[in-house]
Amino acid sequence: MRFDVFLALVAFASVMAFTPGPNNILLTASGVNFGFARTIPHLLGVDVGYVLLMAVFAAGLGLVFTAAPILQLVLKIAGAAYMLWLAWKVASARPVTDGETGNKVRKPMTFLQAVAFQWINPKGVVAALSGVAIYMQPGHEREDFAIILSVFALCTVLSTATWAGFGVGLRRFLRDPMHARVFNVAMGLLLVASIYPMVTD
Repeated sequence: MRFDVFLALVAFASVMAFTPGPNNILLTASGVNFGFARTIPHLLGVDVGYVLLMAVFAAGLGLVFTAAPILQLVLKIAGAAYMLWLAWKVASARPVTDGETGNKVRKPMTFLQAVAFQWINPKGVVAALSGVAIYMQPGHEREDFAIILSVFALCTVLSTATWAGFGVGLRRFLRDPMHARVFNVAMGLLLVASIYPMVTD
C-alpha cells in the first residue's frame, strides 16, 4: 500500500471511529450510568465485533450484501427497530450512583450483545464496506487487508476508550438526578437522530 493511500486510510478510519454514532453514543451513556469498569465488556464487544465485521466483509460477504437489496432492507428495519428500543432504554435510564454497588434490574450492554450490535449498526456496516471497497486493491488483498484491519482496529480501540472515558468524566457533573435525566434523554434523542440517515437513504 502506497504511503499516500495509507494516510488516506488512517484519516478515513479515524473519522468513522471518532465521530458520533450509535456505538459512541451508547458507550458515553454507559460510562455515565455504570462507570468505566462495568462498561469494559461493552467496549471490548465493540472492538472485537467490528474487527470480525471487517474480516467477514473482506472475505466476500460485503459483495453479497451490496448485490442483494433485500439484505439492505432487512438491516434497515432490524437496525432501526433495535436502536429505537436502545434509545428508549437510554432515555429512561436512572444513573447508578457512587453508593450503589450493584443493580439487579439495569445492566450495561454485555460483550456478546455489543459484538452482535455491530451487524445492525448502519454506520459501522457502511464504514466496513467502504473501507474494504476503497482501500483493498486487486492483487494486494492479503497485504492490504492486514493493514486495513490493523488501522481500523486501532482507531476503534482508541475511540471506544475515549467515548467511554468521556462518559465517566461527565459523571461528577451529573450527580443531580435532574441533570442526569436530561443527559440520558439527550443521548436517547441523539441515538434516534443517528437512525435518520439510515432510514431515509
